[in-house]
Amino acid sequence: MTILPSHNPNLTTTTTKPEMPHYQKHSPRSTVAAATTTATRTPFSFFSPKLSVYLCSICVTLFILFHIKILQTPLPSSQNSLSFLHNWQEKLINNDEPASCNDDTTSMGDKLHESVTFLPLKDLRFANAALVGHTWFMSSLYDTHEEGEVQYQQFPSKSSNGRILCIKGRDNHDGSWNYYGLAYPGFLPKNATLVPGRTFVSYNHYDFGNIWHGLSALVPFVAWHLKSECAAPDQWILYHWGEVRTWMSPWLNTLMEATFNGPLNIEKFNEDGNDYEWPMCYEEAVVMRHNEGGMSREKRMEVYDLIRCKARMMCDVELDRTDNDIGLTLFMRTGARSFRNETAVVEIFERECMKVENCRLKVAYSSNLTVCEQVKLMASTDILVSPHGAQLTNMFLMDRNSSVLEFFPKGWLKLAGVGQLVYHWMASWSGMKHQGAWRDTEGDPCPYPDDDRRCMSFYKNGRIGYNSTYFAEWASRVLNEVKMQKSQEATRGNIVPTKCACS
Repeated sequence: MTILPSHNPNLTTTTTKPEMPHYQKHSPRSTVAAATTTATRTPFSFFSPKLSVYLCSICVTLFILFHIKILQTPLPSSQNSLSFLHNWQEKLINNDEPASCNDDTTSMGDKLHESVTFLPLKDLRFANAALVGHTWFMSSLYDTHEEGEVQYQQFPSKSSNGRILCIKGRDNHDGSWNYYGLAYPGFLPKNATLVPGRTFVSYNHYDFGNIWHGLSALVPFVAWHLKSECAAPDQWILYHWGEVRTWMSPWLNTLMEATFNGPLNIEKFNEDGNDYEWPMCYEEAVVMRHNEGGMSREKRMEVYDLIRCKARMMCDVELDRTDNDIGLTLFMRTGARSFRNETAVVEIFERECMKVENCRLKVAYSSNLTVCEQVKLMASTDILVSPHGAQLTNMFLMDRNSSVLEFFPKGWLKLAGVGQLVYHWMASWSGMKHQGAWRDTEGDPCPYPDDDRRCMSFYKNGRIGYNSTYFAEWASRVLNEVKMQKSQEATRGNIVPTKCACS
């Protein structure tokens, strides 16, 4: 600024020059001119020391109050998702809270009661892949599976977040009309009944009346029994395609009673009662839906060892033989898949047996033997000769390393698929030796083209012929192999078990 002269000595007039370019702002001349400037202005600011102290005090107070509130509020544990619910349940029972808090907890409890979602036991979306992955039975849930062990579901468990299994519906014709859901123990669905104890829930894609298919569905429960320190069931629920089944074959029922040391108590439900549609919730439940899938060969042999041992104990049979006899048993069928000339077949094996020292031949029919009679027969058998059929399931009741010879009617090789291999598999799983199969090539022709699937229905129950030369050579080879095996075992000395597992 420049001070101009004025006629009034008391008045000073100022004028402002335009701002200089930046390259002139710091020149010596401008510095001197700025030093002669006399105009001064006081700047405005919101800063105040008192205001800063006040705001800091408020923040600290709120921070302390917030942490006090957190410390006073219980939170659910990440290790146990039920602890939070248990706290709510206690508050519902103990009315020592203010009315507003009781209203909140009651509302929460009502919501948990109503939150159970029921889904069809049989999920029709997977009808074309009923046995794949989760299967169509309880399809929304995952299995627990450790390497080599059985696949199963258990409730309550960590994987179910502490919830128990509830089942609604008793339909025995359509599994999609039966339902399942999961509920917290203290908050069951409306009108639900809590069933105490441990319940085994078995899904069988085939038939509990057939001893092969039934045993395949129940073997995993024996594996879980061994894995779980011999824990046994209080009751069973049986399903086929999600449909209720209330019985199993007497042979299978007897063996399972021996294995689990007591009656099975198969759930029959009350179909005539008013509670037909009311849920049943199970204090503890173990569900199997994959049969023996996922189990290692060693685990399967361990399971069959236990069933064999318990069956022999029940039937008062020696746990292991100490004689040197070679037991050759022809286990015959009548009707479907029987031998057309049974007498000729028996004579062939009888002649070969007579050539081997200590060979003992027996001819038996499974249809006229009790369960214990079958157990005793198998305990004395080293070589089992039998047509393909459910009676071959008895093979696991023989001592380990015993032999099996199997026979098929015409047409099976081409049309039967993997079903014709089930007793090969069972021999391996139970520690036996499947010594091969003979397949008849003679018989009535199918009225349809050879590759027509309808021919399987024609051939399925056909009868079986024989080949004298082949049968004699086959029997001789296996008999001599067993004789050598017996001799080696006698040299090493047999270890006779004196007690079954889980006894």
